[in-house]
Amino acid sequence: MSLTTYNHVSIPSFMYGTAWKKEATTGLVLQAVEAGFTAIDTANQLVHYDEARVGEALLQVAKQGITRDKLFLQTKFTPLNGQDHRLPYDARASITMQVQQSFASSLVHLHTDYLNSYVLHGPYSRRGLGAEDWEAWSAIESLYEAGKTRMIGVSNVTADQLTLLCMKAKHKPMVVQNRCYAAFGWDKEVREICRTHHIIYQGFSLLTANRDLFVDPAIRAMAARYEATLAQLIFRFAMQVGMLPLTGTTNPQHMKEDLQSDRFTLLSEEVRQIETIGL
Repeated sequence: MSLTTYNHVSIPSFMYGTAWKKEATTGLVLQAVEAGFTAIDTANQLVHYDEARVGEALLQVAKQGITRDKLFLQTKFTPLNGQDHRLPYDARASITMQVQQSFASSLVHLHTDYLNSYVLHGPYSRRGLGAEDWEAWSAIESLYEAGKTRMIGVSNVTADQLTLLCMKAKHKPMVVQNRCYAAFGWDKEVREICRTHHIIYQGFSLLTANRDLFVDPAIRAMAARYEATLAQLIFRFAMQVGMLPLTGTTNPQHMKEDLQSDRFTLLSEEVRQIETIGL
């Protein structure tokens, strides 16, 4: 299954996330691809990701016949405030140059000459969008216009910031990737903006940010009714409300199970129940 962005590019409907994997990154990406994942998410930010180790895995899967064109690669430009001293760009350079340097470094890490998706890891500003945000976005738009990435997006964005981007950017985001809390209606406000503008919403931390759900008797009963794991139930819910879920599981069995989340369909009242359970 796949989803299609407003610029008519398709993206697999489930993505494997590589945050926090450190030295285990290469092995886990190999296992994820073996389990059936064709979309991999990473970032050029050594605090939380190891993009080069993702690239090592891609070299190995290419030898097994899973070539670059069969995979969807998404990585991110992380501003200075999200990095440590191990920078993929010159801290003294302009933001435009930092984006270009980080992008070029990502291509080297991932052994590719293009990306499927390039994402601004988060705005510089807590509220609104400042000059730095617009400069970074403009540099990312230029990469898209040059055909170096098939789509562009933004992560860790508020509803107000996303509204501004959609109103004023030359190219509005094609994807948004946010942490998704049940307590906030699963990021309902941002998801609604995405729906209005035909932007694909990618939800991460669907499990880790919502551990309380797993002890809820109604959720446990619903999972039992479908003979599904709790993770499958949440991922299926996410898909049915139009979300593209990310999983970062390190368990090969869970990787396979997660990819089978679409083997059942929740009733509309069950979707509503999960959507409002944390409110």
